[in-house]
Amino acid sequence: MKLVGKSLNSNAKERRLSAMIEILSDCAIVVMLVSLCLIGLGDNGAYNTAFSSGGENSPIYRGENTRAEVSVMFNVYQGNEYLESILDTLKAYGAHSTFFVGGCWADDNNALVQRIVDEGHEIANHGYFHKDAKSLSYNANKSEIVATNDLIKAMTGKTPTLFAPPSGSYGKDVLSVCSDLGMKVIMWSRDTIDWRDKNTETIYTRATDKIEAGELILAHPTYNTAEALPDILKYYKESGLTAVTVSQIISKTV
Repeated sequence: MKLVGKSLNSNAKERRLSAMIEILSDCAIVVMLVSLCLIGLGDNGAYNTAFSSGGENSPIYRGENTRAEVSVMFNVYQGNEYLESILDTLKAYGAHSTFFVGGCWADDNNALVQRIVDEGHEIANHGYFHKDAKSLSYNANKSEIVATNDLIKAMTGKTPTLFAPPSGSYGKDVLSVCSDLGMKVIMWSRDTIDWRDKNTETIYTRATDKIEAGELILAHPTYNTAEALPDILKYYKESGLTAVTVSQIISKTV
C-alpha cells in the first residue's frame, strides 16, 4: 500500500509539473507577442517604427534615412480655418509638405489648393469621399482615386502620384489599383493623432520625440497642430533636419 501511495504521489507531482511547464510556455508566448506589438508603438500610442512587407506594391511607411530629411504630411477634408496659418508657418521656416486632399474638399476649395501648389508644396490623393478603401472593391477604389486624380489635374495641371488611404485602411484591391495607375500607397512612421487628442504639447511631442531622418509624420489641419507647428519645425531645424515633400523623401536620388 505504501508503494502504491508513493506511485500516486509521484504521478500527481508529474502532472502538476507538466501543467506548470505548459502555463509558463503560454506566458512566454504572450510576452513575446506583446513585445512585438510594442516595438511599433512610441510614446502616447503614436507609431514611430514602421514595417512593410517589402513587395513592390507594398505601402511606404518611411522615406530614405540617408539624408537629413523628414516629411510632415497633412490629410485634408476639413480645417480650412487653420490651413492658412499652417501654410504661413511652412513658408516662414522654408519647409515643404505634402497635402493629401479629399476630392470633394478640393472641389470646394480651389483657391487653397492653388496656394498649396504655388508655394511649392505637393498635392496628393486621399480619395474622393473618405471611404474605407479596405472594404471597397477594385472598381470602387479605382473610381475614388481616379475621380480625385482627374479633378486635381484639372485644377493644377499635375496628376497625383501618391495615395494615402483614408484612416490608413487598405487591402489588396487598393494596392492593385495604385500599382496599375503607377501610384504609391503612403502610410506613416508616426502619427500625431491630432484629430483626436486636441493638445498642443502632446502633438509637439509626438512629432519630435526621438525623431529620425526619413520619417513620415502624419497630421491634419487642426487648431492645435497649427499652434504646435512653429515649434515642431524649429526643433527639426535645430536638429539639422529639413522638412520636405513625401515624393522627395522617398526618392532614391537627391
